[in-house]
Amino acid sequence: MNISKDSVVSLEIEIWDLYGNQLEASAEPLSYLHGGYDEIFPAVEAALEGKSTGAAVEVELEPEDAFGDYDDELVRLAPRDAFPEVLEVGMQFEGVPGEEDDDDSIYTVTDIADGKVVLDGNHPLSGIAIKFCCKVIAVRPATVDEIDRGQPDEIDELPVRVLH
Repeated sequence: MNISKDSVVSLEIEIWDLYGNQLEASAEPLSYLHGGYDEIFPAVEAALEGKSTGAAVEVELEPEDAFGDYDDELVRLAPRDAFPEVLEVGMQFEGVPGEEDDDDSIYTVTDIADGKVVLDGNHPLSGIAIKFCCKVIAVRPATVDEIDRGQPDEIDELPVRVLH
């Protein structure tokens, strides 16, 4: 079966920077619903159109077409006492602890010093041009329920191991 609208596609993926450094690799296949459901980068989806099991695709993406440009406004400084006692660089929080707004963004602790915590709400790969490499592992027709929901039954968070 060839990849087309309303097919469920399973991929093995790798993400590289344009200098040849591997940034991420899937630990397990990623499944998505093909056909404009915003589950994968549009340029990657377009490159996969018409491909079948076994096909390999590589797409170079500028930051705005991948994880976005780096936004300095998403870096926050918060008091250390607003956080749990055990706190380490790399920990993530939904919203900024101690702030009362409805911010459901994910922030990563990037520094802890002088009673302050630096939080970054940017995706770790924002601002980076990437090469998205994938191999098609499986293609099948989506069920009516999957199409109605806009995602496949076996949808998972993207299981990746971050290498850098």
